[in-house]
Amino acid sequence: MPKKQVCTNMCITIFWILYKEVPMEHTDRCPVEATLDLIGGKYKALILWYLSEGKLRFNQLSKLIDNATPKMLTQQLRELEAQKLIHREVFPIIPPKVEYSLTELGSSLMPILVAMRDWGASYMRAANLESLCFMMKHDPLPQKN
Repeated sequence: MPKKQVCTNMCITIFWILYKEVPMEHTDRCPVEATLDLIGGKYKALILWYLSEGKLRFNQLSKLIDNATPKMLTQQLRELEAQKLIHREVFPIIPPKVEYSLTELGSSLMPILVAMRDWGASYMRAANLESLCFMMKHDPLPQKN
């Protein structure tokens, strides 16, 4: 088991060096746990998926993710911004205009979300369940800033 811990620490160290601006609470975790910490919020995967299609304002995201309360959506957006997965741009006009977009780091998660979608679809088919998910309609395209 010590070798596994060394590998985990080495992977996290490499991740930390490459993305040192990404806040991490602990540096002794496994990479899968670190990834889940980034995308594991209730609406984070949905937010990232929708933003893969382009810039969106808060009200647009709120309409797309209608189960999220404004407070919860705000919290998830703030966490994604703090994790450097999305960019929040505030325009100095009245009323204030705020747009959210994926960062390069956020875009790099899209293949993981596609893999999760595909795995879930296979699992549901095996269980004879129909997928009604909007994500099945297209693959997200990486955003360029």
